[in-house]
Amino acid sequence: MHPFSYTKVSDTQDALDAGRRGGRYIAGGTTLVDLMRETVERPGTLVDISALPLRAIAVTERGGLRIGALVRMADAAAHPKVRTAYPVISQALELSASAQLRNMATIGGNIMQRTRCTYFRDVTAACNKREAGSGCAARDGFNRTHAILGASESCVATHPSDAAVAFAALEATVHLLGPGGERRVPFADFLLRPGSTPHREQSLQKGELIIAVEIPAHSRPLKSGYLKVRDRQSYEFALTSAAVALHVRGGVIREARVAAGGVGTVPWKLPAVERHLVGERPSSALWAEAAKQAADGARPLEHNRFKVELLKRTVERQLRTVGGTK
Repeated sequence: MHPFSYTKVSDTQDALDAGRRGGRYIAGGTTLVDLMRETVERPGTLVDISALPLRAIAVTERGGLRIGALVRMADAAAHPKVRTAYPVISQALELSASAQLRNMATIGGNIMQRTRCTYFRDVTAACNKREAGSGCAARDGFNRTHAILGASESCVATHPSDAAVAFAALEATVHLLGPGGERRVPFADFLLRPGSTPHREQSLQKGELIIAVEIPAHSRPLKSGYLKVRDRQSYEFALTSAAVALHVRGGVIREARVAAGGVGTVPWKLPAVERHLVGERPSSALWAEAAKQAADGARPLEHNRFKVELLKRTVERQLRTVGGTK
């Protein structure tokens, strides 16, 4: 680990001032500290923001939900409003990590976490995400767990967050605060596909701070859930996952929100699946037909071709679970 300075702030303006000077924000530290130990990350200054007043979960005026950036994952998963209105979020959080990590990690940190790509974390390997222009060892290396959607010639790494998949499905908004004031970014625009600049992962401006994630109001009743497929049941990242939310009224699907994880360079919204569902009556045949659209545009690599079929099966299974048909 390289030398660094550390400062703790309790005032939002102090945090922004430190961030503007190049300080890196840290709260739970469950990702950043690991990367510093491996010398993947070498920040000169850490700004501890854990004392900032960003730990509230509140219902918005329009009936949505605002989750403070410093809310612990465990607290968000257990919150009554989250569990009853958006179980897909609770389930995604509970499947994300060990209990010890969930008790430390924050919502803001969770969506900011970096890929678990082995080559990214091996400082001797070529990685455009870690060192621009150095190449992507994963493309011709062992790429079983890598992306089949949204990849580029520069990067094929998947985004590891489970909660981010639920936020993408529900079309959340990220609230940011920076030197220029507060702004809101749709979740679909917050996490960036790699393109030719994989080292730029979020649409954050210098010194900006995540202050909350807001879930918009959805029509009721809304049934939702999260399914994660992984190599082992305990503490493992997804090979594929599916976040599904359905509003069914009068026996017809009026709204459908579907996203996949473990298969994309960012949490992957599935609009083709959603379009196939809306206006239809729930049935086993409908789930199967809709799930066929899940892998549209997939470009698998040598070792991860199995993910195409696995993604379709995962989406179909979760549609059946949430939709209530056998």
